[in-house]
Amino acid sequence: MIDRNDLSALLGSRICHDLISPIGAIGNGVELLMMDGAAQSPEVMLIAESVANANARIRFFRIGFGAASVDQRIGRPEVASILSDLTRGGRLVIDWQGPQELPRSEVKLAFLLIMCLETAMAFGGRISVERGESRWVLTGTAPKMRIEPDLWEVLSNPAARHQVTAAQVQFALAPEELTALGRSLQVEIREGEIRLSF
Repeated sequence: MIDRNDLSALLGSRICHDLISPIGAIGNGVELLMMDGAAQSPEVMLIAESVANANARIRFFRIGFGAASVDQRIGRPEVASILSDLTRGGRLVIDWQGPQELPRSEVKLAFLLIMCLETAMAFGGRISVERGESRWVLTGTAPKMRIEPDLWEVLSNPAARHQVTAAQVQFALAPEELTALGRSLQVEIREGEIRLSF
C-alpha cells in the first residue's frame, strides 16, 4: 500500500509531467511564429510571456509538489534557472546560495517554504535562501507584508486548527516534509521580515 503523502507527491509529479510537454510545444510554436516574422505584435509577445511564466511555474511545482526519492540530487544551475525564470519581470527576487548539488528532498522543502513566504509578500520583496554546513535559512524581507498568524502556526504546531485553502496547501505539506527529513522548523516573524530555518 502506498503512503498517502507519497501518493499526493506522485499525483503532483504526474500532473506537472503531463502539462510540461504541451506548454513546451506552445512555446516552440510561438518561437516559430517569431522566426516567421509574425512576431513583435503585442498579442504574440503576451502569449510568449505567458508561456514562459507557465513553464517556470510548472518546473517549480514539479519540485515543490512532486515526488523526491532519498537518493535523488539536483544541481544548483537547474535550481537557479527555475527561480530566475519564475521571478523574471515580477516584484519578487529570490537569491539562492548553497552547494553545487543538493538532495532533491531538501530542495523540495525549501521550495515549499518559498511558497509560504510568497503568500506574505504579495507586494513583492526579496527572499534569500542559504544552505550552510547542516542548516537551511530562508529569509523573506519586504517593506509591506501580509501575515496571517493562524496560518503561520500551521508550520510549527501540529495541533493548529486553521483551515488551509488550496492556495495555502504548502503550509500543510511543509510540516510533512520536515517530518520525513527528521528536521524541525524555526519560524521568526518580525516587522518586514520572516526567517525560517531547518
